[in-house]
Amino acid sequence: MPKEQGRKLIAQNKKARHDYHIEDTYEAGMVLQGTEVKSLREGRASLVDGFVDIDRGEAWLHGVHIPEYLNGTWTNHAARRKRKLLLHRAEIEKIERRVAERGLTVVPLSLYFLDGRAKVEIALARGKKSWDKRQAIAERTANREKEQALGRHLKGIRD
Repeated sequence: MPKEQGRKLIAQNKKARHDYHIEDTYEAGMVLQGTEVKSLREGRASLVDGFVDIDRGEAWLHGVHIPEYLNGTWTNHAARRKRKLLLHRAEIEKIERRVAERGLTVVPLSLYFLDGRAKVEIALARGKKSWDKRQAIAERTANREKEQALGRHLKGIRD
């Protein structure tokens, strides 16, 4: 069987981009059990409640839901267990330092296969205030209206 090539997206955390200002992103591998990989290959996962915790020099992914593999037996995994992330020690120390000094949090943004290996994209993020969210929505609406007006102008349609 040929080796998988490219990137296959499994799950994305759209709510994280809405609720946080993303400052820096990292790509990390994950330590998974066999049935977790099979469940991910079926495209089943949820990152909504996920977060990353640094404990004794190791990064752990908490709250990510990978449902049990349907054809699994007694060897099935727990759906919300904590999973170890594979990062370089320097990256872990940098993340830990920035979280401690600036009050940032680490959230998962996406879960995907890259050349057959499960990866998670994590981000250092700062929580948005409610006025930040309203401002972002207003900017999106203004840009959409501007694009629509430009399209109408190019087509020769008058308002």
